[in-house]
Amino acid sequence: MATVTLNKKQKGIIDEIPSVGDFSEIYFYIKKSKLDFEYISILDKIIGLNDDVLSKWLNITPRTFRNYKNKQDLILKDNIKEHIILILSLYKHGTEVFDTVDNFELWLSKKNYLLDNKAPVDFLETISGIKFIDNRLTAIEYGENV
Repeated sequence: MATVTLNKKQKGIIDEIPSVGDFSEIYFYIKKSKLDFEYISILDKIIGLNDDVLSKWLNITPRTFRNYKNKQDLILKDNIKEHIILILSLYKHGTEVFDTVDNFELWLSKKNYLLDNKAPVDFLETISGIKFIDNRLTAIEYGENV
């Protein structure tokens, strides 16, 4: 993925997204937020992976994901919105740890002995998997091998 260019509104949205580990903040953020189309747009822009991978993470079909990208008045189910918010929060954290989205995605895609020879990306289909990978990012920040 090349340089990601988010507009001012999208940067503000990313800045407001709570951290993965802040469960109550995530819950209330999801309930009050009405920016569903923006989340899909940011997800599509910031993540250098194709629609098939993103839709797999969200447990929806690629066609459904493409439909979401084209629907300005989109209203997501809370569970899909939560998953998207947590992925965006994870990417925000991962970019802080690895400096760029490219470096973070490189780490995400490599099989890791300490993760039972799975790539971190293999954990992103579930909320608990996202939380686990976010915990691994925190461990990296504190010097642990992950």
